[in-house]
Amino acid sequence: MVDAPQDSGLIFGGVLDGRGGFLRMLESLPDRHTEQATDEHLWLHLERTHVAAQQWLYQHSGLNEYVCELLLEENTRPRLVKVGDDALLLFLRGVNLNPGADMEDMVSLRIYVDRHMLITLRHRPLRAAVDTREMLDAGRGARDLSSLLLDLTENLSQRIDSSLLEVEDSIDRLEDQADENSADFHRQVLTPQRRRVASLRRFLGPQRDIFNQLQELGGDWFTPQQHKRWYELHNDLTRHVEELDLLRERIGFLQELQQRFMSERMNRTLYLLGIISALFLPLGFVTGLLGINVGGMPGAESPWGFWIALGLMLTLSAVQLIVFRRLRWI
Repeated sequence: MVDAPQDSGLIFGGVLDGRGGFLRMLESLPDRHTEQATDEHLWLHLERTHVAAQQWLYQHSGLNEYVCELLLEENTRPRLVKVGDDALLLFLRGVNLNPGADMEDMVSLRIYVDRHMLITLRHRPLRAAVDTREMLDAGRGARDLSSLLLDLTENLSQRIDSSLLEVEDSIDRLEDQADENSADFHRQVLTPQRRRVASLRRFLGPQRDIFNQLQELGGDWFTPQQHKRWYELHNDLTRHVEELDLLRERIGFLQELQQRFMSERMNRTLYLLGIISALFLPLGFVTGLLGINVGGMPGAESPWGFWIALGLMLTLSAVQLIVFRRLRWI
């Protein structure tokens, strides 16, 4: 299914038939002031940055200016906003599964819902909206707007599972390499993994709180069965957040192992250099002493002077090595 906007900024839209499908699809954006019947339930999926869609929101959607500004904000965080007694604004995030994109660069979905209309806005393609439409096309989708909101949210949350499993598998492999003290582990850069976990945690934590608020929402917004679905969504997202917290701790532990290994390797190198320096320091003193340009140097005229000096230095080196061994320096 092509997820591309029309000239009006409408990606797709339709009227629910109350039996799990669409009564009819919309070819253009309606004027809510004049065209929508009071008993119809609309779903409109829009391209947020499209100029025509923005104009429709302000002029023909029936929403006040404050709501339109919130829906079109450039940067949002997950949150729930009540608009009077009969409308909600939701700002949610989903895992970015677009080709070539980073998973942690989460896609924003803005939702307005009241008794008769649900509007979703996105900038980058979002698979959850497409899946929800396919359910309606097949006649097994939502029967009303509250169920449609739940279907969208569930489809958005389902993909978090696979993304977390991918991160967890990579951390498991790194831990196996660490247990084997593999050279591959010490060459790994863990910063991208930690950044990915932190980014997911940043958005999923507030989103969990939103699901809890929706679960406890009073009035006649949701049926008892739908409240249970929100409860399960909240539980699932709580589990995801706890898994992210655990992954962050595991990555921190692996980074500590890497830092400890690097510190130990550096200490061994410095220790070896210290031993070499201690070995050659007396020899350097002797050669420096023999190299001074003054008269009366012992053995200067003897044909055996060089070999005697060399033998003395080798003997001195051997004595140093014996002393180092006895002191357990080497």
